[in-house]
Amino acid sequence: MGGRNGGDLSRSFKNQEATTQVKTDSVREGSAWTLTFPLGDHIESKIDTFTYNYQRYSVPALQSDAYVTTGNLGSEGINMIFFERPQRYTFFFRDALDRWLPSFSNQKFYNVYVPSTILQYGFAGSKETHQDLLNVDLMGNVNRRIGIAGKVKYLHSKGAYENQAVKNFSWGLSFYYLGDRYEGQAFYNNYYSVLKENGGITNDLYITDPAQVQAGVTSVNTKSIPTWLNFAQTKMTGDEFYMTHAYKMGYWKTVEVNDTLTREEYVPLAKAIYSFDWQHNRHGFKNTNANEGDAYWENRYLSNSGTLDNTYINMMTNTVGLELIEGFRKWVKFGLSAYISYQIQKYKQTTFYTPIDPDIAESLTPLPSNTYVPDVDTQHFLWVGGRFQKDKGKILRYAADVKFGLIGDGAGDIDLNGSVATKIPIKRDSIKIEAEGHFSNLSQPYLLQKYISNHFIWSNDFGKTRRYKVGGNLHIPWTKTTFSVGLENLQNYVYFNSASLPQQYGGNVQVFSASLYQELKFGILHWNNSINYQKSSNSDILPLPELAVYSNLFLKFIAFKVLKVQFGVDCDYYTSYKSLTYQPATMSFHVQGENPIKVGNYPLINVYVNARLYKTRFYIQYSHLNQGWFSSNYFFMPHYPMNPRRLEMGLSIDFTN
Repeated sequence: MGGRNGGDLSRSFKNQEATTQVKTDSVREGSAWTLTFPLGDHIESKIDTFTYNYQRYSVPALQSDAYVTTGNLGSEGINMIFFERPQRYTFFFRDALDRWLPSFSNQKFYNVYVPSTILQYGFAGSKETHQDLLNVDLMGNVNRRIGIAGKVKYLHSKGAYENQAVKNFSWGLSFYYLGDRYEGQAFYNNYYSVLKENGGITNDLYITDPAQVQAGVTSVNTKSIPTWLNFAQTKMTGDEFYMTHAYKMGYWKTVEVNDTLTREEYVPLAKAIYSFDWQHNRHGFKNTNANEGDAYWENRYLSNSGTLDNTYINMMTNTVGLELIEGFRKWVKFGLSAYISYQIQKYKQTTFYTPIDPDIAESLTPLPSNTYVPDVDTQHFLWVGGRFQKDKGKILRYAADVKFGLIGDGAGDIDLNGSVATKIPIKRDSIKIEAEGHFSNLSQPYLLQKYISNHFIWSNDFGKTRRYKVGGNLHIPWTKTTFSVGLENLQNYVYFNSASLPQQYGGNVQVFSASLYQELKFGILHWNNSINYQKSSNSDILPLPELAVYSNLFLKFIAFKVLKVQFGVDCDYYTSYKSLTYQPATMSFHVQGENPIKVGNYPLINVYVNARLYKTRFYIQYSHLNQGWFSSNYFFMPHYPMNPRRLEMGLSIDFTN
């Protein structure tokens, strides 16, 4: 069983692994928090009002320091910084859209008292390549105990290349009540995403040397470049409802406010918790041109007249737990919690098309031998877990999480996480040192074991994947330096092979990583650098760029006494490597076969202006400024080029009543 979102128990410690995130049971005005799964404890977060690098995430390539995507903002992508890459979802189609879809881990709750609305809008491109991004966050409190919030996100981008359009729409509501004895929190999220799939451009020379394929003409209209697919699209839809209830057991004590005034304060000792999570996701793939399908895919198992695949999952999780609260007495220096969770997963797949023409049926690819995939199937999981933590204290904090699969399809699974953080006082400041460890032995997600569609079918019996990880980081605040190092070993790693089929590698794959983040300042001149080095012991199974660098040189100043300005140029670069490539029918990123094509060794340079006037932020950016300067080999993957240079603008207004 694998995955990472809140509704999936194998993802339940995603937020808890990062020791820089502090668990807290108190909220303050103007604060935000996310939740741990499954018990719903608070993790400190922030309200999105940042000015620094506000422009960066409108560029598809800059979702991380090394990000591979099919090219358009909102389209499928994967983080090539391995230690930043989330674990695989149970519904693996979501992996490719993880950056854009709402999830348990990025669901925020707010305590603002004064009702607020943050409206963000960004646009770029011409009429043929137009891109619009609208994001609205509404938040407010009924009183100090009750808060409500809503959000809407709409992204529509026609894409710089043909048959690349994306339309993403999501919305959500959240509510909480935090009382002395009872607290409840809940949210509902819904998303709808439609993506045109072009299969990449037919000839990379249109980018690297257009004169060869255009009778000597060197300029090229990107919308005129032919693509492998012209009538294919992916549709992803889904929703999630989560709620958690806690009853706190404790006592009232009298607290002195001053010499003449006292008040009653409730001191919780422990709390009983019940949480419920329900999720539904659907993946659909459609191709209405059978001739293009025959040229692009080798197999047609269900139809030769076109493709219409649909895969569904429903997941429901019920959890009961008990938590001993840290610090209710001075001698209680840690918190302790335990829980038991039951989850049911139901799957539905397209196993045949109707009506079936006998002539078509005879021309279909025969099903592989010993392959059986039911159209409907169900899995059951029963887990027990617990957490031991010290989240308060100035010198030392630590946490340890464990969960075991008792019975069902996850029987024998184990997931362990531990972290510790300390501060070493030096002069007027402190060095912060953090360390973490992880061990897991988890079953594979159902859809990696059994899957059927028109072009792909598999019936596997993969063993559990075993992962060991150790790492840590050192932060020196007065030099603004952060250094991180990590090592992970994967055994029985499952990847998508050159035939776009899941395959298990029975050996061990190690990944070593070291990264440095350094901020430099010379008056109003700033130079921030992020350097990531990583090494995979088997690049045929797990290819990674060895070096990724993001460098940002900018001026930061205040103009006209009120306008905060960040004006600069940034550059993203990673070394050449045998990249992954993309399979549209399954939304999977897979390794190449023989004679792999390398990508990388290309700097992406952008010039920008960020500014803030009171509660209004805006940016103007000219992205991919260096197109054609040093090289024309600007590809994310074989046949998937980066966007050409273009002007982009964005605006954010904080409407606080």
